[in-house]
Amino acid sequence: MPKALRNVILLLASAAVLVPLAYAVVLALTPISQFGGSDLLPSHWDFENFVTMWSDAPLGRGFVNTMLVAGCAAALAVVVASCAAYPLAHYRSRGRRLVLYGMLSTQIIPSTMILLPLFVIYAWVQTTLGITMIGSYWLLILTYLTFALPFATWLMYSYMRSIPREIEAAALVDGASYTGALFRVILPLATPAMAVAFVFALLVGWNDVLFASVLTNTHTETVAIVLQTFSFAQDGAALPLYPQLMAAGIVSAIPVVLAYLVLQKYLVAGLARGSVK
Repeated sequence: MPKALRNVILLLASAAVLVPLAYAVVLALTPISQFGGSDLLPSHWDFENFVTMWSDAPLGRGFVNTMLVAGCAAALAVVVASCAAYPLAHYRSRGRRLVLYGMLSTQIIPSTMILLPLFVIYAWVQTTLGITMIGSYWLLILTYLTFALPFATWLMYSYMRSIPREIEAAALVDGASYTGALFRVILPLATPAMAVAFVFALLVGWNDVLFASVLTNTHTETVAIVLQTFSFAQDGAALPLYPQLMAAGIVSAIPVVLAYLVLQKYLVAGLARGSVK
């Protein structure tokens, strides 16, 4: 591809991502009195929207709930996927392909098809056993773990297959058990893949609206549900509070962006090496 054409394509792709984001920042800094006018840019920047959004919406509680639920689900997904990928990658068994492709097949099922059956099962178990499930933290963690685990397992499986078997054999010769070889040798080498799996598993719970809108209550609602509810809020003139909503949306994206920046070197290495197999 010619260099000029490549630069044009990259510029258009960057604009498609950055222009909406820049407009969201402009709206977040627009005074509420000037919102909805004919001017594209406000007469002055107003940072009050980043202050009033905390009182207009329970954003703090949504942040805490989301970090708790999404963080626990992502951490559990990495641990379980690592333990599952190790034998699948290093040892041949009769049902290995069935397990791998069975997990892969779950990714093609639309989430909307699973929501109703999942809710009915949870409601039946709650009624039969008398256990509070719907609206609890652990149920949401279990749900997000279910959706994050197949991708995390496949990623860890692909990465562990690229680790030479001789390294594990050397650890076994030195007296380590298979579990010791996993935790002392294999997992330290698979840190980049674990970082990638953690970030993508975190996004499952952080961006989810569908399941959180059904499986949470006012005390366990995530930040996505708080933003969804806040989008219907209106001021005295019956105008949506879009400036505060844009400010809340920008603030809610900061933790994920920070996670990407902190784990950037691991993300590049994990995605590049894990995609070889």
